[in-house]
Amino acid sequence: MSDSQQTDASRAPQWWSRPDGPAKASPAEVPPQRSDPQHSDPQRSNPQYPDPQHSDPCHGPLPDPVIAPDPVIAPDPDAATVVDAEAGTGTGVEVDPDAGHEAAPRYDPWAARPLHVVDRGREPRGFRMWQVVALAVGVALLAGGVGGFLGVLAERRSSTRLELPQAAVDSKGRAPDSVAGIAASALPGVVTLHVSGGAGSGTGTGFVLDPQGHILTNNHVVADAKDITVTFSTGESVPATLVGRDGGYDLAVVKVEGVRGLRPLALGNSENVKVGDPVVAIGAPFDLSNTVTAGIISATGRPITAGGDKGDGSDISYVDALQTDAPINPGNSGGPLLDARAHVIGINSAIRGADKSGDGDEEDRQSGSIGLGFAIPVNQGKRVAEELIGTGHATHPVIGVTLDMQYKGDGARVGTKAGDGKPPVVADGPGARAGIKAGDVITKVDGQRVHGGDELIIKIRAHRPGDSLNLTVLRDGGERTLDVVLGSADGS
Repeated sequence: MSDSQQTDASRAPQWWSRPDGPAKASPAEVPPQRSDPQHSDPQRSNPQYPDPQHSDPCHGPLPDPVIAPDPVIAPDPDAATVVDAEAGTGTGVEVDPDAGHEAAPRYDPWAARPLHVVDRGREPRGFRMWQVVALAVGVALLAGGVGGFLGVLAERRSSTRLELPQAAVDSKGRAPDSVAGIAASALPGVVTLHVSGGAGSGTGTGFVLDPQGHILTNNHVVADAKDITVTFSTGESVPATLVGRDGGYDLAVVKVEGVRGLRPLALGNSENVKVGDPVVAIGAPFDLSNTVTAGIISATGRPITAGGDKGDGSDISYVDALQTDAPINPGNSGGPLLDARAHVIGINSAIRGADKSGDGDEEDRQSGSIGLGFAIPVNQGKRVAEELIGTGHATHPVIGVTLDMQYKGDGARVGTKAGDGKPPVVADGPGARAGIKAGDVITKVDGQRVHGGDELIIKIRAHRPGDSLNLTVLRDGGERTLDVVLGSADGS
């Protein structure tokens, strides 16, 4: 075995080899020689170089190494170059496309950087506060918009009907003494009357008196009527017949047949009525059936007269009325005036309209309620209704004298002569027995002042025949008191 060492360049280590052929690099591609003292002498800086003074024991001294500049590797079109990701330059690692693997890298002893560089990527950066807030706001807005859109879409798909919020159905009951409670109790017993006759047609109101079908209303509603139709609150309409009427009291009774389930109204006592008491009126103003209005008692004992269209006084009604501010209009006539217990205390009969010209003429008076309504007291209506049902006519209390209706002084004066040759004081009548004489002026009835003949008649008719009254009489400049027992006369 030979121990000789061959120095053939082809057998030298890879890092000693030179490229085949002369280096074809331009001066610009050759890096300048470093001036670092450490690299100025390759023999001292690199221990791999042998000592020039050293001799091979077999072959003698070694030749001085030839140091060549860094080779420039020309790009090979058939080889790929690995690029340093951080430096952006090639590493000099050649890839043999035929071999399918990387060729051994050429080692550069003077390289300032290692052969391989680890790419650790970009350093992580945290979110700033404004970015977090902006992201949260954006997500909230997006979520709200999407939720609202989905809600509207779901509602439209589920139903096309729009429903607004509404209170639940409450109890329909009302306190018995409230307007609603009074109306609910009384309406089944109130009726609307439609009449027709020679004078035309009209509308009025009435209320049921008893289970037999008797209905009380005003005389001026059914006067001269040929056909009478009664309509109940249920809408049922039946014909009615006239039982009796009285023009002096302006009351009448009609009757229906074959009607079941009648609801008579309870009658109260008008003597218990006080000014300021709440009241409810029910009627058909202008043919508007079952109309309910409310108010109070404005006054009691109002002397009013109504009628007088015939001119002879036979159709004049004298009423000691209850005054109310509950709205009453044409069509309310004959309807009930109710107290807080739904008891009838009056029969609505008349209203006072506003004067158009201000002179008070009836022809210039405007129809409609101005808060001045008048009702016949139920005590008087009850007595007249009983008489009309029993006999077909009513009686009037009288004192047996003829009054001078043209007298302008204060009080009611007894006439000095009567018509048809009759004496002004009926012989052996109630007035004659009490001591009343022609020309006496009656100024008080039971202590209440009277200012005219109409008021005296009204005060007398507010009583029953047989009642005793105390009259204050002015005669020859002096006053005296007379007691009179009322007589009876047939009404019209």
